[in-house]
Amino acid sequence: MCDKELPVIPVKKNKRGEVIRSKKKRLVINIYKRKKANEPDILYRQLIKELMDETGIGKNSIEKIISEYNSNKPISSPTMKRARPKIIEVINGFYKNGIRQKVHSFWLNRDPPTLDKIVNSASNDNSLPTLKRTTMYNLLKDLNYVYTKRKRNSVLSEGEDLIIWRRNYLRSIKKFREEGRTLYYLGETWCSQKLWVDNTIKSNGDSFQKKLKTGASNTTGKSKDYIIILHIGSREGFLKGGLQCFEFKTNCSDYHKEMDGDKFLEWFKNILPLLDDNAIIIMDNAFYHNTKIEQIPVPSWKKENIIKWLQEKNIKVDDSFVKAELMDLVRKHKLPYDKYVVDELAKAENKFVLRIPPYHFELNPIELAWSIVKGYVKNKNTTFKLDDAKQLMFEGIKSVTTEDWRNAEDYTINEEAKFWEVDNIVDDFMDDENSCIFNVDTSNSSSDCSDDNMLF
Repeated sequence: MCDKELPVIPVKKNKRGEVIRSKKKRLVINIYKRKKANEPDILYRQLIKELMDETGIGKNSIEKIISEYNSNKPISSPTMKRARPKIIEVINGFYKNGIRQKVHSFWLNRDPPTLDKIVNSASNDNSLPTLKRTTMYNLLKDLNYVYTKRKRNSVLSEGEDLIIWRRNYLRSIKKFREEGRTLYYLGETWCSQKLWVDNTIKSNGDSFQKKLKTGASNTTGKSKDYIIILHIGSREGFLKGGLQCFEFKTNCSDYHKEMDGDKFLEWFKNILPLLDDNAIIIMDNAFYHNTKIEQIPVPSWKKENIIKWLQEKNIKVDDSFVKAELMDLVRKHKLPYDKYVVDELAKAENKFVLRIPPYHFELNPIELAWSIVKGYVKNKNTTFKLDDAKQLMFEGIKSVTTEDWRNAEDYTINEEAKFWEVDNIVDDFMDDENSCIFNVDTSNSSSDCSDDNMLF
C-alpha cells in the first residue's frame, strides 16, 4: 500500500483475458446445477448474477459455459496457441501519440502530410520507433486516420468520429473553465525496482522552463516486481489522500493490462468525497475506466439473449424479427441503459466525468507531473530495490509543486489551442471541389496518386 488512507484492494474477479480452464468450468456447472435444483423458479438474470458473484467469472463467459453444458458439449480447457503479436500491438500508446503529433505538426506548418513524410520524419526522431512503410500504414489506420485524395496527392486526416470526440472534449473543457469549476486530472503510471518507465508525452517543445523532460526512455526490463501508481491532481497540485498503488509480481509489458475495474472503482469511490463540489474529473479511455452498469447487446450476442434483454426493458419484440431488426431496436432504446459505473457514481456526488480522446496524452497535465516524479526517481535511485524505488516515488510526488501543476495545465491549454487550429487548417485544405475522400483500408490502392504518395 502506498497511502495508509486507502487499502490495497484484493482481486475479486477473473482477470480480463484470463483463460477459464476445465476445473473452473466444472465449478460453474456444479453451482449452476445446485441452484437450479434448489430454486427451480429462479430468474435467469438473477442466476447469472449469483454465479458471477460466487465464481468471479464474467457474465459472457458464464453464459457461454452454461450454453455449452446444455448443448452436451464436453468440458475441456481451451487449446493454448501462442500467437505472435503484430508490431502495432506492441507499440505502446505514447509512441502512437507521438506519431499522431507528427501528423498534426505537418498540418500546423501548412504542409499536407503523406505516408512517406511521416515515415521519414519518424525515422529521424530518436524518441520514436523506426517502422517500415507498410507497418506505418497499418499503424495510422489503427489510429483512425484516413487518406484523402486531392488531385494527384494523398494526404492524411483523422476519421470523423475521432474529430467529433475531440471537438466535443475541447468545447466541454473550455466551458467548464469559464464556469470556474475545479478540473481534476486522473492518471496512472508504473515503476519497478530497476527502472522508472517514462510515461510522458513525446514532444519536441521546451516544456515550461525545462523542468519537464520529454522523450523516450521506455524499456523492456525483465523485472518481475513492480507497482502501478494511481493518483489525481488539479491546478493546486496532487490531491492529498488520492495516492494509491498496487504491487504485482509478473513481467510487465503494459501496466494497463494488470489493472481492472474493481481496483479502479474502489479507489474512485474513496477519492470522490475528497473532491470539490461540482468538480470535473478528467480521465483517459482505459478499459478499466469504462466498466458499464450493464452490458448492452452487440451483434455477436445470441438472438435469444438479445430478445431477453429487450423484453426485460419492456420493449415489444415481434416473433418474426431477425437479428438485424433486434439490433436496430437495441440502438433505438439503449441510451438510458448505456452508462458507465464511475460516471453515475460521480453524478451522485455532484461531480462530472470527462474523457480524453484516445492517444491524446498532451491533454492531460498529470503526464507532465509524472515526468517530474520520474526524473526524481531516476536521479536518486541507486539501490534498485522496489521498496527504495517506492519511497523515492513518494518523495518525487511531494516534490511536484503547485507551480509545476499550473505550468503543466497552461502547457495543456496551449496544446488544446493547437487542436482547434489544426482541425480548421485541415478543413480549409479539404474544402476543394476537386477533393474526394476514401478510407485508409480501401482495397483500391491503384489510384492515380503520384508515386511518392502511393499507399504501398
